[in-house]
Amino acid sequence: MSMFADGLDAAVEKAFTRPVPRRAGTQMRYLVKQLGGTKPVAQLLRVSQRTVERYVKNQIKKPRPDLAARLEREVRKRWQPQVRAKARARAATTDGIVIDTRARLGYTAPIGSTDQDRVRHLTVALPPQHAARLFDAHQAGAGDQQLQQIAAEALREVYFQDNGRRAGSLEEVRFTDVEHLEFEL
Repeated sequence: MSMFADGLDAAVEKAFTRPVPRRAGTQMRYLVKQLGGTKPVAQLLRVSQRTVERYVKNQIKKPRPDLAARLEREVRKRWQPQVRAKARARAATTDGIVIDTRARLGYTAPIGSTDQDRVRHLTVALPPQHAARLFDAHQAGAGDQQLQQIAAEALREVYFQDNGRRAGSLEEVRFTDVEHLEFEL
């Protein structure tokens, strides 16, 4: 999956007020309730409807590893949607988002400046408008490359240009070879 999308999801998950269900039966019952029946859950998880019914009744308790991973992923995706939405809205309007990354960063600038790419470890608080752009693009289904570009533009404005106080002629920031990436709300 995508490093940036997973990082944004993990940051939002830290706002959860209740833990995600751990047992297969509880997870399956939650999905059945969310999707409105066993048939849509069976199609979503690529198993038979009868298998879903057995998990709901606790006749089967331990799923295969591949089914357990799919089940966990689908439950996490749907868990506490209102809490998730409030956390995203708060980050996009008032709080902003913190990005902690270790990556190769460089920039395009006029001749005579030291624009060579180098590995940097940055922890930067991004203002709400950048958090809103990241979350909006993620919600729209943007790929890793597009999210990386949005993060690079945010780092250019906040870190390299210091919100317009320096490096005004900076054109583009290259954000590549990401070794570590973590978001915090």
